[in-house]
Amino acid sequence: MEYIVSARKYRPMSFDTVVGQQALTTTLKNAVKSGKLAHAYLFCGPRGVGKTTCARIFAKAINCEHPTSEGEACGECESCKAFQEQRSYNIFELDAASNNSVENIKALMEQTRIPPQVGKYKVFIIDEVHMLSTQAFNAFLKTLEEPPAHVIFILATTEKHKILPTIISRCQIYDFERMTVKDTIDHLKTVADKEGITYEEEALAVIAEKSDGGMRDALSIFDQAASFCQGNITYEKVIEDLNVLDSDNYFRIIDLAMENKAADIMVLLNDVLAKGFDGGNLITGLAKHVRNVLMAKDPQTVGLLETSQRQEERYKEQAKRCPAKFLYQALKIMNQCDVTYKQSTNKRLLVELTLIEVAQITQEEDVPGAGRLPRRLKSLFKKLTKRSQSEQVAAQVATTGKTKTTASEDAVADNTHPAEEPNTQQQTENETPKASKPRKPLKLGGLGNSFKKLSQGAESTGNKDDEVKIENTGEHKNFTEEDLRRVWFAMCNRMPQRLAGISSRIKNIQPRITEFPNVEVVVDNVLLLEDINKIKGSIKATLIRDLQNDSIGLTLRKAQEEEMGKALTRRELYKEMLEKNAAMAKLQKMLNLELV
Repeated sequence: MEYIVSARKYRPMSFDTVVGQQALTTTLKNAVKSGKLAHAYLFCGPRGVGKTTCARIFAKAINCEHPTSEGEACGECESCKAFQEQRSYNIFELDAASNNSVENIKALMEQTRIPPQVGKYKVFIIDEVHMLSTQAFNAFLKTLEEPPAHVIFILATTEKHKILPTIISRCQIYDFERMTVKDTIDHLKTVADKEGITYEEEALAVIAEKSDGGMRDALSIFDQAASFCQGNITYEKVIEDLNVLDSDNYFRIIDLAMENKAADIMVLLNDVLAKGFDGGNLITGLAKHVRNVLMAKDPQTVGLLETSQRQEERYKEQAKRCPAKFLYQALKIMNQCDVTYKQSTNKRLLVELTLIEVAQITQEEDVPGAGRLPRRLKSLFKKLTKRSQSEQVAAQVATTGKTKTTASEDAVADNTHPAEEPNTQQQTENETPKASKPRKPLKLGGLGNSFKKLSQGAESTGNKDDEVKIENTGEHKNFTEEDLRRVWFAMCNRMPQRLAGISSRIKNIQPRITEFPNVEVVVDNVLLLEDINKIKGSIKATLIRDLQNDSIGLTLRKAQEEEMGKALTRRELYKEMLEKNAAMAKLQKMLNLELV
């Protein structure tokens, strides 16, 4: 007997046997019952959800001579028998993937002129219609808009966005949905019962999830699993055959993370990678698992779980042990890993760090004041760290005791009495060593404290910054104009964002030493002079600090007319540049360059 795969053997032959498309099939049955048929239909949706199957059932029902009261084909009339025996002249099926030229469409248009010999309609089913060329679409357009009264077109596609809008606007559109895991499991149970195959529901759930919402894919995987398992489909054999990571690994990782056992998670990760699984797939699967656990925490969202009944109960049990805050944080960490995984050069390290962070979400923070950075990873082996610290303290105590004993023995040998000293050993035993006082972190801000005071004082009061307090350091180091300009330029670069406008305008000013250590700054306009006066105290404080001279004096004034110089045009600047640079003048003469 010839073997037929399940996807073909159990292909639906009526609307009632179509899985997961109840709303759509009800609409088509009502159209058949009422006789209100459109001239063109567009069935679109993902692969393997029943588009072509529904098109064939619909075409058979349209031409049925005695349709049932529910809009189904009778299956007994001549038209239905001809369709079932594949000898019907009223139903034509065209694969647009291989017949996508203008000539193929013109040949199809010629067939629309001939009326049906049996039945009322000629039905043309065009599968994968998005594969038609633009010229073929244009040739098809007029006939699709105004076909003969006896012609009905049913177009099927998986990529609706590739079809011309002018074609879509002339069709009734039916969007097919993906198969839910529950519907897929129920259908696989039916097929397994008919085939006499035993199964575990968890195994069928793995097949349903692997099919990604396509019934045809699910039946193909089912046949593969049935062949591998020799008629007894078990969970262990299915994950082995399909190379799917066991969900127990995800449950174990979350349980270990709740106990902060990062080292055990690393061992588990190594075992998973040794079996050939990809670290990115592990993170993706774990994120999906955590999402399911989160959905299982609330009775309102339990219905969003697409899994078997047994797995649903396991999710509920783990959800009781996991706080919502932990699940939210774990999802955020794993999502970040998923985003950066492809760009990472050391993917295993990225996965390991991600799992370590997940394992440390519920771990207690270190003792405040220990100098720990807020985002630094905590220790993986807390017990080992504590033990090493206790050993160090014991070694220090032993060393102190030994030193004191040696000093006493030396005093006795010299027939002298040792000097009275406080009993430091007893203090060590009775008192707990105090933690060293943490050092304050160094704050790097703009120009130092001067500009911070400016923001707090000058902005709030509107006064100038001349009253900034300058701390005397007692230093009176010499400095040159080159040192002055270097410090001035560095000061401009360090100014805060709110002073970016002033910084850009004074960066090119050249301060000069008038009478050491007095500094003069000449400004070419009054507005800029007023702005600089507002922060004069901060500038002076910065110069004193960076040049290490408390005697520096700062004078600001507007430039005289003779000091400002003449404003040059572009051509004058270019001419001056040629005069100063002989190489530029030579290049201009060689290439015959002109300023336009």
